[in-house]
Amino acid sequence: MEQLFTLSAPKGVAFRRLGKLGSFLLTLFIVLTMNFLLPRAMPGDPITALVDSSSVHFVADDDSRAALMSYYGLSEPLHVQYWHYLLGLATGELGWSIRQHQSVSQLIAAHLPWTLALTVPAVLLASLISLIAGTQAGWKRGTWWDRGLILFFATVHSAPSFFLGMLLLLLFSVQLGWLPMAGAQTPFATYHSLWAAITDVIYHWLLPMAVLTLEMLGGQFLLMRNSLISVLGEEFMVVARAKGLGQRRLKYRHAMRNAVLPFVTVLSMQLGFAAAGAIVVETLFAYPGMGLLTFQAVSARDYPVLQGVFLVISVAVLIANLVVDLLYARLDPRVR
Repeated sequence: MEQLFTLSAPKGVAFRRLGKLGSFLLTLFIVLTMNFLLPRAMPGDPITALVDSSSVHFVADDDSRAALMSYYGLSEPLHVQYWHYLLGLATGELGWSIRQHQSVSQLIAAHLPWTLALTVPAVLLASLISLIAGTQAGWKRGTWWDRGLILFFATVHSAPSFFLGMLLLLLFSVQLGWLPMAGAQTPFATYHSLWAAITDVIYHWLLPMAVLTLEMLGGQFLLMRNSLISVLGEEFMVVARAKGLGQRRLKYRHAMRNAVLPFVTVLSMQLGFAAAGAIVVETLFAYPGMGLLTFQAVSARDYPVLQGVFLVISVAVLIANLVVDLLYARLDPRVR
């Protein structure tokens, strides 16, 4: 029996890995399909702006509009467009922007670094603040400290991101004049040194990053607080207290370390939330990232740009889920 178990265990692990691979491929196929269908589910099409006489892209000639429809493949049946879309992805071709007359790959390469510089620090800072504040509130549950933190984070969580952005703009840009109102750099500025250029970018970056961080704080804080409170009633905490361990060791080495597991699981979803929040924040602050690019593409029904942006975001979320799964196994050996 022991020999049979020893021989069958690696097969079981191999089957589980194949199952995860199959699940990943199926998820990827569904994501790619939805990525193709969702832009086309919106009312109108990329040529609608060309028909609108009030648009700057207006084309009055019917033959010219028909030629554009044929050139971009919009006159073909949906299944033919889908097949060309998959062939383009297989060859690394994301298409050509109908609105901006530029390669989608070039547009993403120009806008993605700005979004990463905004979302990655926001996710990390929001996670760090929520981790520390949630641990303190859960450890001191029922006290004025706990109630004050719940009130603050619940208020921030319930406020829309555009409302928070407007408040910060009125305070720090209009009233105090400390920070710029929009953009990522001062227009037509000439920098005498690299540090001057970096400082200018940071001044423009602070307000949108603060809004995006505040937007993600509430949910993470409440999750960490509730998770810690549930851990405090576990048997291993009772045993640890009976051993006479210090409060600091009980809080961080035992309670926080076990309460952080559900928190880590949610981190993979935060990237998706950050990407969605970046659309509002970047549009509000005219920040030249993927969010602003998405907003402009939605307004123009620019299918290739929308497909490229959604593809990058979807792949990033899938990779984040994979990283979190690996990290979860490191934190909790029981799931290995």
